[in-house]
Amino acid sequence: MEKQLILLIEDDPVFAQVMSRALERRDYTVIHAGDLDAARLAIASHDHDYAIVDLNLAGHSSLELIPLLKEKRPASPILMLTGYASIATAVEAIKLGADNYLAKPADANDILSALTATATKDQASLSIQQPMSVRRLEWEHIQKVLKENDGNISETARQLNMHRRTLQRKLQKKPVAG
Repeated sequence: MEKQLILLIEDDPVFAQVMSRALERRDYTVIHAGDLDAARLAIASHDHDYAIVDLNLAGHSSLELIPLLKEKRPASPILMLTGYASIATAVEAIKLGADNYLAKPADANDILSALTATATKDQASLSIQQPMSVRRLEWEHIQKVLKENDGNISETARQLNMHRRTLQRKLQKKPVAG
């Protein structure tokens, strides 16, 4: 029996490598694409059984890939995966054709459960397990803005309207769970 193919569209190379290994150990074949161009090429070149799509690819939205995935393989489930979960992006992803939506951090078991869960014909399932706490949302937002500023703490503090030392103290703390 041929292994099922998972198309993993993820710009974080460490997460992609860890997830690829975990999925391959569970007897799947994984094709990884790290940016929008590589994703478009992978979609055109491979007949995937499942797709895992990171919402934010190097600062660009990957929502535009959902119609391409659905056009190529209409019956293949699409899981939108993101570290910046919001109801608005979840709704947008589902409207475009994603079958499920999962907030990071998520492990291979969570991802496979979300991928293989059957969505009803009338309504796609939404898998934001628990809403993130305000502190966790703040941490995620700070990390996002910091990444957009290439790690520049002073510029990040200006954009967040926060004193630089306050931002440094927040960054020294470990991320809060949930």
